[in-house]
Amino acid sequence: MNMTEFFLSQLEREAAISRRVLERVPEARGEWKPHEKSMPLGYLSTLVASMPSWIAMAILQDALDLHPPGGAPNRPSVPNTTAELLKTFEDSVSSSRDALRKTTDEHLATPWKLLVGGLTVMEQPRQIVIADTFTHQAHHRGQLTVYLRLNGAMVPSIYGPSADDKGFH
Repeated sequence: MNMTEFFLSQLEREAAISRRVLERVPEARGEWKPHEKSMPLGYLSTLVASMPSWIAMAILQDALDLHPPGGAPNRPSVPNTTAELLKTFEDSVSSSRDALRKTTDEHLATPWKLLVGGLTVMEQPRQIVIADTFTHQAHHRGQLTVYLRLNGAMVPSIYGPSADDKGFH
């Protein structure tokens, strides 16, 4: 199995899990946060929904500047409904699926940069960026399940049963 096939299978497995979590995000609670230093629920759920697109970005772009000099910070817009959130997610997964199908392992070994204000803060091979995207998404998805619990929403199974979902998907 080559890297692109491995990452495609990982994308499909993780997408199914993230979809179950995103389906349970309560509407009209976008500004809610558990602590003043925490992200709002709407932003966090949008982050989880849009993170799969980072894979496509790592393949199709050579760099990302989170706050380009003279420009606005790079932040996704927050959907208003669960349907819009799921559409953001499906588009995100689809773009990365397509990018993975069209790339090569050789391209994934080439460098990718993360910049802030024009300064390089990270440079890694694209394959490392993609692998890190999966763990980064799992981290924020875990945060999101805590937000779900604190808002009285049912928490789906992730890598095993939850208190609300005894089944294992």
